[in-house]
Amino acid sequence: MNSADFFPEKVFVVKNCLSHPMTERILKRLAHVPVDVISDEREAHEDLQICRDPLSKGKKRLLLTEQKGEFVKPCPCTPRHIGCNYYIINADVQCPMDCSYCILQAYLASPIVTVHVNIGEMERQIETFIKNNPRPLRIGTGELGDSLALDHITDRSLDMIDCFKNKKMALFELKTKTVNIDNLMKNDPPDNVVIAWSLNAEKIASSEEKGAPPVIERIKAAARVSKRGYYVAFHFDPLIIFPGWKDGYHEVIAELMAHIDRRKIAWISLGALRFAPLLKPVIKQRFPESKIIYGELIKGRDGKFRYFKPVRLELFRHIVGILRKEGGEGLPLYFCMETEEIWQEILQKKPRSKEDVEKYLSLPLGFG
Repeated sequence: MNSADFFPEKVFVVKNCLSHPMTERILKRLAHVPVDVISDEREAHEDLQICRDPLSKGKKRLLLTEQKGEFVKPCPCTPRHIGCNYYIINADVQCPMDCSYCILQAYLASPIVTVHVNIGEMERQIETFIKNNPRPLRIGTGELGDSLALDHITDRSLDMIDCFKNKKMALFELKTKTVNIDNLMKNDPPDNVVIAWSLNAEKIASSEEKGAPPVIERIKAAARVSKRGYYVAFHFDPLIIFPGWKDGYHEVIAELMAHIDRRKIAWISLGALRFAPLLKPVIKQRFPESKIIYGELIKGRDGKFRYFKPVRLELFRHIVGILRKEGGEGLPLYFCMETEEIWQEILQKKPRSKEDVEKYLSLPLGFG
């Protein structure tokens, strides 16, 4: 199933959300889907309590509700690791795709794919946030749910791009694993919008990323978007050790660089597999065929399981070498949630702070 094929089996709408324009838009698109109007979000979860796999069941449902708290939050960086001063917008939560390594399986209280329909409040909060932080910002969606997986139902990307197109001090990123790009192709792209894809070796994508399109299809979608004029970005995260991993990652990077104009690449991030201890039993139960939790892992100083440092060094050194060989020395690379020792050893950079990383990524695009 490609994400653009996703339609829920049932929709739940909190009663006070019926008058929102986004609610009306979604229900019109889903006229063929049963709808329950509820007074409380908890009603959407009632029968999930007795499900053997509530996460899988929740991915077939859609909840339309309001975000009661803050839409814009700092990305939760790992303590004692270098962050990048990124900010996330919690627009949509959960995802119809089902990746074995996804932290949302253990992190979020609700398994139901959720759309926050109070877009007017979200835009007001974004306006206030940018006004209160008068500097170049990197901000985006896609941390708690794929940015484009529901776009054929919600048109969220059109709303978000319209919101950011005149906010020239903010670099706005939409992150996805999908090929759901029809809305992106409709309008001229603003210079401050970046469309990003999560990529992996095809062996990992096919075995660990259930419901996501093949990697080559994601790359072709990125090529179409970049030719339309958007900046694009790529996240190789999580990088996973498996038999033949060196060839596997070389193949996907070679394909990427064969399709994409380097001048349109805003950044490429690298992150090795890492997960909180509470995720391990979830993966065992839901993905018994997966082998990713049985590698050379150790609990790091952040409390997460990670590959041993020598293994991470070998992994990053090889991947960075391929990227530079295939894409040139000037590719803007950075590490997600890694130590300053890794930065220095592999990239010969030692950012003093997350603000340094923010400038490093923003300046080449003319921001800052």
